[in-house]
Amino acid sequence: GGDGQHRMDLPDDAGDAFFQRITRSPPRGAMGNGLPPQVEARGLTKAFRNNGRTLTALADVSLSVAAGEFLAVIGPSGCGKTTLLRTIGGLLAPTAGSVRIAGETPAAAGRAKQVGYVFQDASLLPWRTVVENVRLPLEVNRRRNASTHLRPERLLELMRLEDFRDYYPRQLSGGMQQRVALARTLVFDPSLLLMDEPFGALDEIARESMRYELLRIWQSPLTNGGSRKTVIFVTHSIAEAVLLADRVAVLTGVPGRVKAVVDIDLPRPRTQATEASDEFQRYAAELRSLLRSN
Repeated sequence: GGDGQHRMDLPDDAGDAFFQRITRSPPRGAMGNGLPPQVEARGLTKAFRNNGRTLTALADVSLSVAAGEFLAVIGPSGCGKTTLLRTIGGLLAPTAGSVRIAGETPAAAGRAKQVGYVFQDASLLPWRTVVENVRLPLEVNRRRNASTHLRPERLLELMRLEDFRDYYPRQLSGGMQQRVALARTLVFDPSLLLMDEPFGALDEIARESMRYELLRIWQSPLTNGGSRKTVIFVTHSIAEAVLLADRVAVLTGVPGRVKAVVDIDLPRPRTQATEASDEFQRYAAELRSLLRSN
């Protein structure tokens, strides 16, 4: 359900204890699971100039994301979540600070096709069929070694879209279009997925379904040599963040800073029973409290 459906009243002392247990300052080095960071942002600041005025969107953001980790990012509207994602991915240059993806600059990681983007708009070409849309990156990048990409037909099977390979985007639901967009993003098997409100344009029923589809796909052994991909997922939905993520980074209002990073210690695989659990709702309540206190 939506954010407003996960409310619960906690005793003050119980809430404080839970908050202290799940919240900690953002890590700066190797992750707690012993793996080196896949993404390392240090002192990231991004400012924009417009008509002689400067707007600082992000200020001194430091985050480490381990290989195979699912990090959700939440915060007030306009706090710089998309700016953070685009700066990590190399679409925007930082004003100060640095980003490394597996030790490389975002530009180098992008050239190696190690970064994939999934946006709110599926941006499928309406005159191409489903399988033709998925093949598009391979046609644009003909010099890529065939051994470095995944077969579009196999990806459509993973997305449960093999029966729709010859359909056009207008014949698909919004959720199906997003699965096609995700298949297209995965065709070069990037190790890092940057997802910016990918389900934001869907109705609540389709959005809930897509959360579980994403978990199923993320846990699939098909991609990334059998390892889970690293995901940074921007969302406005607290329920979505708790269900999907290993950790949730909470940003402050403008300029965006990391207010807290919350470990989501819920067992996987996560199901609808997970969403109905008291522990799930406690995490949702604490994240809501962090956002309210911004």
